[in-house]
Parts: sequence; C-alpha cells; structure tokens
Amino acid sequence: MTTPEPRAALYLQALGGASNIEEIEPCTTRLRSLVHDPAQVDSAALRKLGAFGVMINGRVVQVVVGPEVDVVASEIDDLL
Repeated sequence: MTTPEPRAALYLQALGGASNIEEIEPCTTRLRSLVHDPAQVDSAALRKLGAFGVMINGRVVQVVVGPEVDVVASEIDDLL
C-alpha cells in the first residue's frame, strides 16, 4: 500500500512542476505564483485538490486555497 503524496507536492505538480515555478508566495488566501509556461498549469487538478478557484493572467497564476495558504506555500518552498 502506498502512502498518498503530500498536498504540497500535488499542488506543485498541478502548477507544472518545480521547473515551471519562477516565484511563489502566499497572499491572504491565495497562492500566487509566477510560472514559466502557464499552459503547464492544470486548473482542473488544482480544483480537485480543493482550490476554490484558479486565475491565470499571463504568467501569473493565483490559486485560491483558503486560510491554510501559508502552510501550503511553506510546504511548496520546502520542495523547491
């Protein structure tokens, strides 16, 4: 039996992987990131992980995570 992947790893994968992330930071309830290629972002996967919304504007991706955004961002930073 395999253990489930940590939440941060799944978010990172849905954002296109570590190589696609240029910058990432928490902002109130959103995970804000600057990506190299927005086409690699899987909005459906992010919503399936529990994101309330995903907004992509150019290379800026905002994922509405909720109040635990600081924890998720910190976990992603650890993976980068």
